[in-house]
Amino acid sequence: MTRETELGVEERAHVERVRERIAAEIDAAGGWIGFDRYMELALYAPGLGYYSAGARKLGPGGDFTTAPEVSRLFGGCVARQCAEILAALGRGSILEIGAGSGRLAADILSRLDGLGCVPEHYFVLEISADLRERQRRHIAGAVPHLARRVEWLDAPPHIAFDGVVLANEVLDALPVTRFRWHPPGWEEGCEEMGVAREGMRLKWAPRAGSDSLAAECALLAQAGGGWEAGYTSEYCERLTAWTAAVTESHRAGLVLWIDYGLPRRHYYFPERRDGTLICHFRQRAIADPFVAPGLLDITAWVDFTRLAQASAACGYRLAGYTTQAHFLAGLSIDAEMHHLAAEDPSRFARLANEARTLMLPGEMGERFKAMAWMRGMDSRLPAFQAQDLRHTL
Repeated sequence: MTRETELGVEERAHVERVRERIAAEIDAAGGWIGFDRYMELALYAPGLGYYSAGARKLGPGGDFTTAPEVSRLFGGCVARQCAEILAALGRGSILEIGAGSGRLAADILSRLDGLGCVPEHYFVLEISADLRERQRRHIAGAVPHLARRVEWLDAPPHIAFDGVVLANEVLDALPVTRFRWHPPGWEEGCEEMGVAREGMRLKWAPRAGSDSLAAECALLAQAGGGWEAGYTSEYCERLTAWTAAVTESHRAGLVLWIDYGLPRRHYYFPERRDGTLICHFRQRAIADPFVAPGLLDITAWVDFTRLAQASAACGYRLAGYTTQAHFLAGLSIDAEMHHLAAEDPSRFARLANEARTLMLPGEMGERFKAMAWMRGMDSRLPAFQAQDLRHTL
């Protein structure tokens, strides 16, 4: 999308309302806001942000497709991992953060029902009223006899629980700080890439970075192997506080993070000089985050080293880190294919194609990683035995 003429009348009106909201914030702040604040408003402003308004976001008719939308195989495999933890604990619940269309929750509950290991509660932490209603409808239609176990939350649960905390493709949507780096001695120094406006046109606006930003950039540059002047990227400063908040009431069990990303030394390679920030609209990748705020999904890859540091700070033990392909293989995706196909050759062939999308390197298999953390229990996880990438963190 390069022109707003591609948008419908209602879409253009929505974009204008979002721009007005952001412009007011910029004016109130003296003419400049950090990109992390812009991203927060564009994605989450009540009634206006991408995840708060009513646009169709997931699946073939939406802006992007997640693993649960690709195939029930994904949810079946994740359910196998959940069943292992729930059985070891002898009880427990599941907390899913950002449940998308509700497909993953329904697939997990259905498979756990078949395995005889239904959780006491299936909590869904979802801030989008639009997505929450979509999730309710899907779960009620897919697993009506289990729908009563699902409870939607506006904030992390206050009561301690044992079980599994799960986030699939959530971390990439956390607001990030954008920066442009120059070596010590250059007049520009380390700049923070914020947002300003000319009339109602939003634009990038660099300003001198703080001492803390300069220190952060120096750390990332060292990890990546050194950068040339003008190197631009991002980092998620909020990740540590967010991780602590969503896991605070988790007493014992497993935390499972699944998302696209890299360990820090690979994320900040000198060759990746424009960072990983990208937007999605109707299955297309768009580089400019200001084209249509409120209609674009804005994401950045996950720095799994930062995520590891945040999880360890919460008192968890790292139990595994691998690619999505090896994670699914370790959870016997082939057995799930036979289970879902039920000896129907044509259905098995379709599932095999779906498995390729989930696992091939050129599809989702290597870009997506799975990371597991444990607290209050100790168990060897087969899902992470085929490939161990913990040393890369």
